[in-house]
Amino acid sequence: MSLFSKFEALAAVGAELAQHGTSPVGVPMRRVLSPTRAEVDGREVILAGTNNYLGMTMDRECIEAGHKALEMEGTGTTGSRMANGTYDSHLALEREIADLYGMPHAIVFTTGYQANLGTIATLAGPDDILIIDADSHASIYDAAKLSAARVFRFRHNDAENLDKRLGRLGDEAQQCLVVVEGIYSMLGDQAPLGEILDVTKKHGAALLVDEAHSLGVMGHRGCGLAEELGLLDQVDFITGTFSKSVGTVGGFCVSPHPELAWLRNAMRAYIFTASASPANIASSRVALRKLRDETERRDRLWANARRLYKALGDMGLRVGPQPSPIVAVMMESREDTLNAWHTLLDNGVYVNLVVPPAANLNLLRCSVSAAHTPEDIDQIIAAYEIVAANLEAAREVGTADQACAPR
Repeated sequence: MSLFSKFEALAAVGAELAQHGTSPVGVPMRRVLSPTRAEVDGREVILAGTNNYLGMTMDRECIEAGHKALEMEGTGTTGSRMANGTYDSHLALEREIADLYGMPHAIVFTTGYQANLGTIATLAGPDDILIIDADSHASIYDAAKLSAARVFRFRHNDAENLDKRLGRLGDEAQQCLVVVEGIYSMLGDQAPLGEILDVTKKHGAALLVDEAHSLGVMGHRGCGLAEELGLLDQVDFITGTFSKSVGTVGGFCVSPHPELAWLRNAMRAYIFTASASPANIASSRVALRKLRDETERRDRLWANARRLYKALGDMGLRVGPQPSPIVAVMMESREDTLNAWHTLLDNGVYVNLVVPPAANLNLLRCSVSAAHTPEDIDQIIAAYEIVAANLEAAREVGTADQACAPR
């Protein structure tokens, strides 16, 4: 036994993934050519696995704002928000994101991961209860571990199961924080937010919605699922990230409760880390404005997403439960998934490969962008047609082998 023994199984999976050439884990982008193109393993590919939903990473105004801040304020703050790391631009970004959501207060974090870690682990203390959706992101699970609260899970997107969980708590439900996501990151399905909100309020609990994958994607102003459903003023806390639709790095929490401001002095993930660089903050501010105002980006995103989702479903591939900018294809085995990933890359399309233990599913995870052209979507569909044909051929061989097996 050694400190490293527990990683042997994980190392074996990594070695297996690397056997076929380019490893799908931590693929190096040799050159990024555009929001939707990069050089990978010596070839130009379409980026269809980046969460760059609005194509904001190469926006000229965002780049120019970052460059100006870099020149004026330097490369970093070298301190936490509680020390020397709060600049006027950090406060301006907080005001602007609070205004976007129509909330009285917002807190900006250095990453989206820290936004969940800081908010959830601080809100739910040793005398409180956390109830989280079973398919929650790792940042939510990690926040639950740090919170010292009692933690329960409810079945994914099952408001009735949540109702039973809260009902068993009785009056203690009023000390409960329920956590769900707007769009879930693996299959792209949405929370039944109206039903979950009704159940949460029925028992006097509070609700936090992580809109990481729905910010910029849903709602007239791009605030996410809660805005899309007209429930923005009823949710207690919303967290999110800048690393997807905004195209930078960072996170936030907004709330209609002014008491959110008190949490600054208690959030370890906020207090004990350096604040975001001035360039990152400047680019984020421009991107948020464009996210709100340039609604045509959302229109293009959803046109691309619906087209790809329908095409893959029509091929007989197992896609997620509803159209989404995350278009996932579920596979039978790790070997099938790995072979399909390499087929896509060989045909100029990069997607995310997801296999256990990263998740409980084997899947190819494609994320669509507003910056993808119709021709890009054509090429992605054509590459998946080859995958579908390969899977069908393998099934036919397997069926024939079974028919010939001795009985």
